[in-house]
Amino acid sequence: MDPVHDKINQPISRNARENEKNFSERIGIGTSFDVGIRKLYILDREIQFYFVNGLCDIQYTIELLKELMFLDANERKKNDAREQIENRLTHVQVEHVKTVDDAIGQLLAGLIIVYIEGESDAIVIDVRSYPTRGPEEPDTERVVRGSRDGYTENIIINTALTRRRIRDERLRNEMMRVGRRSKTDICITYIDGVTDPNLVKIVKKELEAIDIDGLTMSDKVVEEYLVKQGSNPFPVVRYTERPDVAATHILEGHVVIFVDTSPSVIILPTTFFHHVQHAEEFRQAPFVGTFLRWVRFSGMLLSMFILPLWLLMVMQPTLLPEGLEFIGPNETTNIPIFAQIFFAELGIELLRMAAIHTPSPLATALGLVAALLIGEIAIEVGLLVPEVILYVAVGAIGMFATPSYELALALKILRLGLLVVVFFFKAPGFIIGTTLIIIILASLRTLNVPYLWPFLPFYPIACLDVLIRQGIPLKRRRPSIVKPQDSVRQGPA
Repeated sequence: MDPVHDKINQPISRNARENEKNFSERIGIGTSFDVGIRKLYILDREIQFYFVNGLCDIQYTIELLKELMFLDANERKKNDAREQIENRLTHVQVEHVKTVDDAIGQLLAGLIIVYIEGESDAIVIDVRSYPTRGPEEPDTERVVRGSRDGYTENIIINTALTRRRIRDERLRNEMMRVGRRSKTDICITYIDGVTDPNLVKIVKKELEAIDIDGLTMSDKVVEEYLVKQGSNPFPVVRYTERPDVAATHILEGHVVIFVDTSPSVIILPTTFFHHVQHAEEFRQAPFVGTFLRWVRFSGMLLSMFILPLWLLMVMQPTLLPEGLEFIGPNETTNIPIFAQIFFAELGIELLRMAAIHTPSPLATALGLVAALLIGEIAIEVGLLVPEVILYVAVGAIGMFATPSYELALALKILRLGLLVVVFFFKAPGFIIGTTLIIIILASLRTLNVPYLWPFLPFYPIACLDVLIRQGIPLKRRRPSIVKPQDSVRQGPA
């Protein structure tokens, strides 16, 4: 291991030269251009300012230096020079650290370290100013009517957006650092007295147990350590970039995890039906919200089953009921229908990837080229039949209508699996494949929460809330699945 990192819990030295040497060796002053030191002599004592350029607000730093210079020019020298210096640090957040490790951890997070010669501790001043963008509306969670702010890559802004919506003195934002080298800030947010304390304890324990160099993929790495998803394709935590969605779940008793540098927050625990809700449903009247919810459910079912069912009917036309004999290709080609479906599915997936990586001004042109040229020519030359294009497109639209991107990809993978078993085993394959999917979903548990709750196990009132968007005045209690300490969320109507 690097000998510099072997100096764990090294105390801050009272000797200014030794202290400067320790900091210079650890953080590379003189080697790294963005790490600097500024030395002043105030009241006959050396003052050392350590900072990281680009993470600190330079204007705040200049104001602090001006105050200390003014102090040296106007105040008479007293024995309590430290007290005079500390009283001139014009900032609301000033703390003390006693070890070099703690000081460097704060320094690399964007805070300023102030060392006073002869003292055994250092002063930490929070003047962070992280590079960030404005809180814009998330692309994947747009609403027709509602707030337009969204989380950013700045964890301080994100917690402030949440605090703005929940002005409860019991709202807790507990910060910790994860990653031996990245030292990424992670914030656990919950309401004390509402959220199950055992859930908070488990989340903290799992986060503290993470032992890795860095969280380069931020929230996704945290998720994999928390829930240990393995080969399961279904999402077991919910991501959101909307502060109103996160605040709603916090008030219900969930835990929300913010990871610095990520605009998405993790909500847990969640079930399958948390991933099929959308903010637009709650921005409309209950009847309209229910209609939107059922349209979304229908799109998901079509996305999952329309292609396997159509392939089954093509392979076994005798299964078609009277009046539906027209289902099936009117033309035939030298390529089997099963292969055509897979080629079309692959094309849709490639088109999606290309659209993501294509600059915005060219994305529309790319879609036109794919739809008009590739699809039309494929039909003209006999590679695909029109019905394949139709049903693959319907399945793709249903996938894009799913609110959760992770759930949409999981459904697509399962659809391809169903196509394979239908091709090899026909009707028995479809029945067995669908049954296996239900069994897999029923056996999943996230933080001891059944994935198909409230249908398995069955809770009638909660099931009604899943199927029908009820009015907010009718929802007096919090969901029991999160085991809230205070189950009543509002008084009687």
